[in-house]
Amino acid sequence: MKQRKTWREKLSDSKDLPKVLDIPDRLRAKWGTGNFVIPAPIEVDELMRRVPKGKLTTINHIRMALARKHDTTVACPLTTGIFAWLAANAAEEDASEKKKRVTPYWRTLKAGGVLNEKYPGGVTAQKKRLLAEGHKLTKKGKKHLVADLEKSLFDFD
Repeated sequence: MKQRKTWREKLSDSKDLPKVLDIPDRLRAKWGTGNFVIPAPIEVDELMRRVPKGKLTTINHIRMALARKHDTTVACPLTTGIFAWLAANAAEEDASEKKKRVTPYWRTLKAGGVLNEKYPGGVTAQKKRLLAEGHKLTKKGKKHLVADLEKSLFDFD
């Protein structure tokens, strides 16, 4: 039986990415006209790694940084989100192997500063790490989010 790839192997397997494509007609109402980038998984991980302790980012800020890097109108939200999830799981895999430096995925939030329930350990684990780094959290309905997100945002430029 074929052995499963590790999260780290999946993260490193860029296939034929990044890829820049024209925005299709069906997405123009949402994304506008121009082109978009489907990033390589490692590019998303590299941006997530740049966010220092005490700072935060969102998937949308990562998408904007990717669009600037590739000189495109936008970056694909679906693949960027999937690759952030992949980076988070690879980081946990690295941590379980006692590696010193892991991607601080808990500092990457969903749009609006919402915590990501799909990260390893869910919202509970992300919340614990963010509180340990001094961030204030709030709850809006069922969603947990970072209070005063704007004050903590990391600038990729």
